[in-house]
Order: sequence, then C-alpha cells, then structure tokens
Amino acid sequence: MGDAQVQDYAAQLRELYGDVFVNGGALGAKLGIKLLEASVDRLVATMPVEGNTQPLGLLHGGASVALAETLGSTGAALHAGPGRFVVGVDINATHHRAARTGTVTGVATPLHLGRTIASYEIAISDEQERRICTCRITCLIREA
Repeated sequence: MGDAQVQDYAAQLRELYGDVFVNGGALGAKLGIKLLEASVDRLVATMPVEGNTQPLGLLHGGASVALAETLGSTGAALHAGPGRFVVGVDINATHHRAARTGTVTGVATPLHLGRTIASYEIAISDEQERRICTCRITCLIREA
C-alpha cells in the first residue's frame, strides 16, 4: 500500500470514526504501531519490540494482543462501513515464541464477515518471518 493509499484510508477512517482507528489510536501511538496495508480482506501493521517488552526483555504478550486488536478492529470497522460501529467482544492469543529485538509484523485476514459479527485471525511474525503469536478477535457490529 503506497503512502497516498494509506493517507486515503486514514482520511476515510477519520471521517467515520475520528482518530480511533488510525494506527491504533492513542495506545497504538504509544506502542509504535504503523499501518502498512488496510482493506477488509487484509490488514498489515508493524510494531517495534523495543519499548514494548516485559521485565525479562521479551516482547510483552499484551503488546502483541494490542497489535492484533488494532488490526482486527480496524478490519471490522472497514467492513461495517458508514453509520455503524464495532466493539470487540472476544480476543485470544497463543504465544508461540519470544521476540527480543527488531520489529514484528501483524497480518489480519477475515474468518467471518457478517451483518452483526466480524472475526479476524491475526498472525504476528518476527523479522525472520517466524510466527511468534496467533490471535483471533470477534467484533460486534452495531448501528450508530
């Protein structure tokens, strides 16, 4: 996704939801989340490990889940469209391996896109493309 497309996407989301979904809102900004690609069918974002670690120096599991929720909720919001909003009702994560340095990348793909529910699977990988975490999020879609 080129810079112009990301800016168009950001403008579209701002129009619909304010700054809530743009790079993860306030929490996303603190975590350093950067949205690279966004459509209903595929979302990609990165997040640095540095600054998002737990006391042992490993990527904090909560940071991985925040990255996943950012991607899944954004995808659900794009699917829901104007006049509707989304709220997460379930999220789970399986942490497969640790990340100590570098950047992780999350890729979200839909599992179900319905009228009232949207579910996404998010695969988070390290710079060597090894999966470090798999998440699934389900969002409720409501009329505004």
